[in-house]
Amino acid sequence: QICLSLVKLLFYLAHSPLGSIVLLDFQPRQFVMVDGNLKVTDMDDASTEELSCKEDNDCTLDFPTRSFPLKCSVVGKCEGINEKKNLFNAYRYFFTYLLPHSAPPALRPLLSDILNATGDLRYGINETLRAFEKVLHLYKSGLYLQKRPLLLKDYISLKGFRTVEGEDYKCWPSYSHLGCLLSIHSAEEAAAICNSQLQCQSFIVTQHRTWTGRPLASFQSSWTDLIPDANAVVYIKRSASSRERL
Repeated sequence: QICLSLVKLLFYLAHSPLGSIVLLDFQPRQFVMVDGNLKVTDMDDASTEELSCKEDNDCTLDFPTRSFPLKCSVVGKCEGINEKKNLFNAYRYFFTYLLPHSAPPALRPLLSDILNATGDLRYGINETLRAFEKVLHLYKSGLYLQKRPLLLKDYISLKGFRTVEGEDYKCWPSYSHLGCLLSIHSAEEAAAICNSQLQCQSFIVTQHRTWTGRPLASFQSSWTDLIPDANAVVYIKRSASSRERL
């Protein structure tokens, strides 16, 4: 969410009515999330000036660890230097820390492609935004889910119940520090996640949703303390249920 919001912001800056705008003091502290959207808190260090040049050799974009040769345009300006400076700063301050860690496994190669392409400045802001929107579409639609055996049949569902909230086993990337709370596309995906975790014996699908509209599911190591909740459904492994009856 943070990276996509940042890319949308940089897309606007690259195509603003004033021309391509560069953020000269590009640091995470210069941004804040407002209603799920990233905003710039300080525009004092923004500029529409693009580096003047006489030849391509005048157009080297330098960073502490990388340098990129750019073209000198016919009007004597380094082509796209403001856009590219913003994009590489987004890569080194945001993408490298956030993109590799929180996506479903099937989407990680696509995010890795974005990471590599922006890190090498092979993508401009237009291509970067299209790539992010493609990943978002796959994520929201569930099209990233690979065909696999149906696992939900191995679970008993109890509508109108949930387990008592409390600290349980933890997983990454959980929405709660007390346990394993993940977004899912469907109960079938939740069953696959539960099967992949040794501690998991049950999961609860709630009415709470993320910014993409995906429901949240809580994965738990037990299921015995059930309480009524009209807005929840608890799914219990049949094997766990059989052991409990024994």
